[in-house]
This record gives sequence, C-alpha cells and structure tokens, in this order.
Amino acid sequence: MTAILQLSDTHVVPRGELVSGRLDTVAALSRLVERITDIRDQIGPVDALLVTGDLTDDGRDKSYEQFKSLVAPLGLPTHVLTGNHDAREPMRAAFAETMPEFGPLNWTHRVGDVQMIGLDTLVEGQGAGRLGEESLDFLRETLSQAAGAPVLLGLHHPPFFTGIGFMDKIGLTDRDALCEILSDYRGPLRILCGHIHRMMVSDLAGHVAISAPAPASLFAFDRRPEAPVGFLRQEGGCLLHRWNGQFQTVTIEPVAGSGPFPF
Repeated sequence: MTAILQLSDTHVVPRGELVSGRLDTVAALSRLVERITDIRDQIGPVDALLVTGDLTDDGRDKSYEQFKSLVAPLGLPTHVLTGNHDAREPMRAAFAETMPEFGPLNWTHRVGDVQMIGLDTLVEGQGAGRLGEESLDFLRETLSQAAGAPVLLGLHHPPFFTGIGFMDKIGLTDRDALCEILSDYRGPLRILCGHIHRMMVSDLAGHVAISAPAPASLFAFDRRPEAPVGFLRQEGGCLLHRWNGQFQTVTIEPVAGSGPFPF
C-alpha cells in the first residue's frame, strides 16, 4: 500500500497578512493540518505529501518558509510543484533537496510502489501555464523509464477544460502535446492538478485526471458567460491517493461532522 496526500493552492503569505484583503490562508492551512493529524489513525499510514502549486500567493522567500512551518507537523516527505502565483527561484531555494539545480522545476521520485512525476507549468508573470519542450521531453523520458509502473503525475494547471470560463482562459496552453505523450503510456497513471480550487474529475488521454480543492477558498462551478470572476471564502480540504493494485482517491473534508450515530 502506498498513500500520498495532496494539498493544493494554499496561497500562504506571512502570518498576519490576508490574501485579497479577505483570506487568512495561514489559519485555514493550520486548521487543515490539525484535521489531518487528528485522523491519521483513521486513514492509515501516509508516505508523502504532494502540493500541486500556488504554495504561496506572492512567491516571497518568507512565504515559503511560512508554508514549510505550517506543514511540518505532518512529518511527511514533501514534493512541491510551481503554480502561477509561485516564483521559480525562491521555490527552488526553499526546496533545494528535492529540486533540480537548474532549469524547470521538473522532478521524479519513487514513493513506495508509485513513481511520482512533477512538471513545472509556470510562465512567470502570466496566469496561464505551459510545459514547453524541455518539460515534455522530461516527461517522455521519465515515463519510458517507468516501464508500466503505477504513476502519479502532478502539475498545477488542469490539462482539461473545466467549464469555469475565467479559469479556462488561464489554463494549460499545450494540452495536446501532453495528451500525445500520455496516450502512449500503458501502465496505471493518474494525473493530479490544482489551480481551480475545487475537486473535478475528467478523462484525459485514456487516464483519469483529478483536481484538488483548496484549503481556504473555492471557485464556483458557474458556466454562465456572465459568471462573476472571483473566489468564495469556503474551505475545501484535500485529497488522499492510495495505490493497492489500483488507484483510489478519497476526499478529506476540512472539518469533522458530528457522529457517527448508530443506525
């Protein structure tokens, strides 16, 4: 059994600051970490933490240090991906032990029975994401070496259209090139992403793609052309991915309900 916890879009800033003047992302992530800690005996052993981008809201060194201090109580090996709010070089420095020294922040690590692959989609100064030839070549080579093993592939920008208009405008621009590579992989593979602050499941190139919720805010699933652009102040929890001969994904809600009550 291999279990990987996925956080996304934490948008951490230094303690005492609010994102967009409204969101206390530090407090929200602290509550979620406490919630995960409280149920560790229920969910069983967890092997690693994957964070699919937008760790910080501003890309500052001190925001990355704040993030690291907030997730430290989980005691998990942590693997992070760039989001459009991140900054590549401060992130490389903050997580130097798991990052390449130069170039895009692409990586691969074996976690239990699962080959984890992380792709850098950041185009600094823009909301939309792009992989580019270097990252696509990295993926192609890494999948070739995986040789049919179970793979969790992480990236920030969803490689599928979400129906949320203002987010699709800043989605992944080279989806087709990614799909061409993924369609050739015959082993079990699941694609994990963030960016849209909510869980969504889609088919992609013969595989399942899942976006994760965000700890502090949510983007409404509103397909109207005139849908307002903005976020809801709503805590969304995180996801747990388990491999035991097949993949299973479980939502971890941000708060515990009352009960359980007998039937």
